[in-house]
Amino acid sequence: MSDQVTDVIDVEDRERLIEEISLLRGKVARLQERVEQLDQLAHQDSLIDVPNRRGFMRELERLIARVDRYALNGAMLFVDVDGLKMINDTFGHRAGDEALVQIADLLSKGVRHSDVVARIGGDEFGILLECADEGSAQETAARLIDQISACEFTHDGETLPLSVAIGVGMIDALDTAEAVMERADEAMYRRKAAA
Repeated sequence: MSDQVTDVIDVEDRERLIEEISLLRGKVARLQERVEQLDQLAHQDSLIDVPNRRGFMRELERLIARVDRYALNGAMLFVDVDGLKMINDTFGHRAGDEALVQIADLLSKGVRHSDVVARIGGDEFGILLECADEGSAQETAARLIDQISACEFTHDGETLPLSVAIGVGMIDALDTAEAVMERADEAMYRRKAAA
């Protein structure tokens, strides 16, 4: 039995009931706000203002459902940052973090607002393209590779080269998120091996 004593409110005391309801609504609103904050923390990357792997998987599952239900085209781009270990080892982790922020910004600016860019691993990003066939997904990947290699990333006055490898995995109806990621990851490794 609980030791907590609750106030008993006379149901005839209309003014007191309204006051209690108002207090409870305020508590509920604060709790809902806190739940939203916790949900955002659980699905957002701690370094970069993009979704993390958990948030990405949620969005990928939603896109798979839309591809299945509406017979849309969709693709996942698996982005692997080249040379981040060298930047971290030579210039420190702050430089590596700055490089990741720069790359995330370039990726986000290089796709449509409706597309999803997320950090899915230490030096890996995922991009979801809705209403994109294989040709347009490959074009987007090539354009992003060029944009990143052409950027001038500087740390402490020194220009450091940035580059990425991107693999494209098309999304099929009734796909699983794991299968899509695996196809895109394999395509990225094939691209790296061919370079």
